[in-house]
Amino acid sequence: MNRLFRMHRGQKGITGLETAIILIAFVVVAAVFAYTALSAGLFSTQKSSEAVYAGLKEAQSTLELRGSVIATANTTGADGTIKQITFTVANVLHGEAIDFTIPSVPASATGLANATSNNVVVISYIDQYQRVDDLYWTVTKLGKDDGDDLLEDQEKFQITVGADTAGAGAGNLIDALTNTDLGPNTKFSIEVRPPVGAVLVIERTTPPRIDTIMNLR
Repeated sequence: MNRLFRMHRGQKGITGLETAIILIAFVVVAAVFAYTALSAGLFSTQKSSEAVYAGLKEAQSTLELRGSVIATANTTGADGTIKQITFTVANVLHGEAIDFTIPSVPASATGLANATSNNVVVISYIDQYQRVDDLYWTVTKLGKDDGDDLLEDQEKFQITVGADTAGAGAGNLIDALTNTDLGPNTKFSIEVRPPVGAVLVIERTTPPRIDTIMNLR
């Protein structure tokens, strides 16, 4: 018996308290890792949701072209020039309203919006010779209209670029395009940029001869 007691006398064991402390430490560490992983997952989910909602907002505020693109001549013939482009837009996907407050008339006949204008939709012209931003334009409301400047569901706005407002001297495309006038056999683009949503790009090519009124297909 004494021999057996001497054999185990120098050995140390782990008490229940020490075991409990170790287990608690493992639980705390696991809880910290779990909280970190959960927080990262929630943050990622939140960002994904924000991206989805932002994408929906972009899509729901997108414009679409409705109908023809009409050009009005300044001069006609094989060397003719175009002074106005007219087209109709609507809001796709029954989305959010788009503010089409027209630009204020510039101080001189430049064909551009006034520098202090409050318009949020910006229209630009592009061809191989030039790019002109923030053109002057006007709106004619077609069909259903609730009286404001917001393009809403089931409404259609006819936009005229280069509309020389009578008596105000706003100017037209002839004034705005300072490098080269828009003439025959010219490929050009009109960009309509709303404050939210995709840019509407209208690409057309003028015919070999300029008539007074032309449907640019």
